[in-house]
Amino acid sequence: MLGWVALMWVLTAIDGGTPRCFPGMADQPLVCEYGIEPRDPGELRDIFPAAFLHFGYDHLIANSVPLLVFGFLAALRGIGRFLGVCLIIITISGLGVWLTSAPGSITAGASGVVFGLFGYLLVRGFVERNALDITIGIVVFLLYGSILWGVLPTASGVSWQGHLFGLVGGVLAAFWLRRTPTPPGGRPRRWGGGGGWGGRGLQ
Repeated sequence: MLGWVALMWVLTAIDGGTPRCFPGMADQPLVCEYGIEPRDPGELRDIFPAAFLHFGYDHLIANSVPLLVFGFLAALRGIGRFLGVCLIIITISGLGVWLTSAPGSITAGASGVVFGLFGYLLVRGFVERNALDITIGIVVFLLYGSILWGVLPTASGVSWQGHLFGLVGGVLAAFWLRRTPTPPGGRPRRWGGGGGWGGRGLQ
């Protein structure tokens, strides 16, 4: 997680810390070039890089600490599983942004992942009936539960769509990648599941 957060800081530094997006500009900042513009088929490829890019240091700082905490707690159950969870979250959050964001907006940022990991940690213990993970989920909710207001369209220029669909992605990941208990003498436990600028969006 330290490496993930460090990468986001490096990318923001490359963009100069205060990127600005202008239509038709030849040499756009990374966040402008790889942010998600809604309902353009060519922008679907930007769903993944957009999750690592930010509109300046304030935006990045707001995401860095919760991403570090939630990511660390989620990764304690295994790196492979954690990467699967993040893949689901980024995909669902990015597709939700692509489908529902305002025309002419550009959306980028890691808060879709932050909300997704938050949702994942909240429900994982209940899905798997694991007392320790239930406790972790309760503590996370008590400390960070106020972020749930971010799924509502209350702040101009903030991508509530990315937050909402990220949260949905995290909850779905908890069900799709759940571990099922091992019956006595049975096989080892395994994953469950099926087999703006202008109106810039900050995630």
